[in-house]
Formats: sequence, structure tokens, C-alpha cells
Amino acid sequence: MTQTHTEHHERDDGRAIDLTFAEPDNVVRGGLVVLHEVGGVTGGVRLLIASLAAEGWLAAAPHLEDEPTPEGVLAATDVALAWLVDRGVPADLLGVVGFDMGGTAALLVAANRKLGAAVSVGGQSVAEKPALIDIARELVSPWLGLYGDAGDDLSAAEVEKLREAAAGARVATNVVRYPGANHRFDADPQAAVEAWQRTLSWFDAHLR
Repeated sequence: MTQTHTEHHERDDGRAIDLTFAEPDNVVRGGLVVLHEVGGVTGGVRLLIASLAAEGWLAAAPHLEDEPTPEGVLAATDVALAWLVDRGVPADLLGVVGFDMGGTAALLVAANRKLGAAVSVGGQSVAEKPALIDIARELVSPWLGLYGDAGDDLSAAEVEKLREAAAGARVATNVVRYPGANHRFDADPQAAVEAWQRTLSWFDAHLR
């Protein structure tokens, strides 16, 4: 398994974050910012980072606060994106992926930063702030949303409203519901495999 590493990264302009990252063994296809769940960079997050690196992506997760503000998410993502560029990743080969809290964060980034692609796996209720539907209407990066109906974060009706909002954006979007899966996709292994393949295919299609 590809190894992950953690470092404290400081920019010349004074911005600083902790980053956990993994590098591909061979050619780097592009760079992905991984936005984690509540609880920080867990073993599951490290596994995701390593798995993305094994697919050829230089993957880096900025360490977010448990309840980051939208401004905090964007600031941390900007530093992680700059870190990827410093390592030779072209701007058109940059993407973002997040799950749970990070799923909402990835949607937020996709509405505020022009990247090659973004993927959200789960997220908060649309009744919470910032409202997912309002964010989805402002998407400027191609975005894929993957949601499990069995979880308590988003109802099927809420996901459909999110799909409608995203469809009005001027970029490619897709929203996929999995009736037997929860927000972690551990309730339905088959859905988890399919969601992983959709994620890879989305990046393959848009980061090239």
C-alpha cells in the first residue's frame, strides 16, 4: 500500500496548514485535494489518500477544524492547491473530493473555485447552513454528488432537489442516489464499489 505522510506546510505569505499526502509510485496524472470528515485525518482518510495515489493521483488532505467556516474551508483548500502546483501539477489537472462534512466542503469549493473536477460523497442536510441547494446553483467546477438514501443526512427528496439545483449550473454535473447505502457506504459494499468507480471515472473524464 502506498505510504501517507504528514507535514506542516508554510507559504511565503504566512499561510500555514498541516497536510497529509501520498504520492504515486509512477507518473502523476494530476492532483486532488481530499476534504475529510468530522474527526480529522483518520485511518479511513489515510486509506482514501493512499488509494487515490495508487490510481496515479497526488492526493493531499489539509487538516480542517471539526466545524470549519466556509472561509476556513476555502483558505485551507487554496493552500493545498498551491502545494500541489508547487509539485508540478498543472492547474487544469487539479480536483477536489470530500465525504461527510468534506462532501459539503467539496461542493462549496466547486462553487467558489474553478477546478477541473469535484466529487462529494454525502454531506449535511440542505436545511443546515450553508444550504447545499443554494451552493449547487453557483457551481463553477464540474461536480459529481454521491448520496446514500439509508443515511440520516439527506433524504431522497432533498437529494433530488440538489440534483435539480446543480443541473442549472453552467458546468457538467451529476447526482447519484444509492437506496441501500448510508453516508459512509459501509451498509452496501456493492454500492461502495460502484461509487468508487464513478469517482475515478469522473476524474478520468475531466482531468485530462
